[in-house]
Amino acid sequence: MRKVRTAVLISGRGSNMMALVEAARDPGYPAEIACVVSNRADAKGLDFARSNGIPAAVIDHKAYPAREGFEDALDRHLRSLGVEIVALAGFMRVLTAGFIARWEGRLINIHPSLLPAYKGLHTHERALADGARTHGCSAHLVTAELDGGPVLLQAEVPVLAGDTPDMLATRVLEQEHRIYPQALAIVAERLSHSPKDVK
Repeated sequence: MRKVRTAVLISGRGSNMMALVEAARDPGYPAEIACVVSNRADAKGLDFARSNGIPAAVIDHKAYPAREGFEDALDRHLRSLGVEIVALAGFMRVLTAGFIARWEGRLINIHPSLLPAYKGLHTHERALADGARTHGCSAHLVTAELDGGPVLLQAEVPVLAGDTPDMLATRVLEQEHRIYPQALAIVAERLSHSPKDVK
């Protein structure tokens, strides 16, 4: 079994990226974190990547007049490093259908809700406003439909009396850190038994 080269895309602190890096330290884990890329130079997660010997790059979306130009630069960078899987970890850019098609079946995301509930932003606030009794997170394949791709894994957390959005987010994030490495392993395991084929 070969380790599948994986890129993690971040826009901030990258706590889910850190969870993937920690999981990939296991010699038996089917993926290696080949690089970390951010669209923001001030993303704190870049320092973590560099301090752990992982190549970290900034591709600033503001430097490109159109999303396609930014994504072309991102795609070239990923392919230059032999990346086979792209894991979104707090990457605050909506990707175009064209980019997603290039990485079909190899682009994953972690979302803070039990999809298909609460697609998009402000999931914890919306769950509390609705009086939801359970909330959670979903690791899923990315498709052109926002937060609409096939779910790989989910984890539930109870909504407790007196919860604030921050309190609920903290418990959900703990589960994100648990299931996202498992979801990456599912996709990497499938690819690790196939010849390397980056389109």
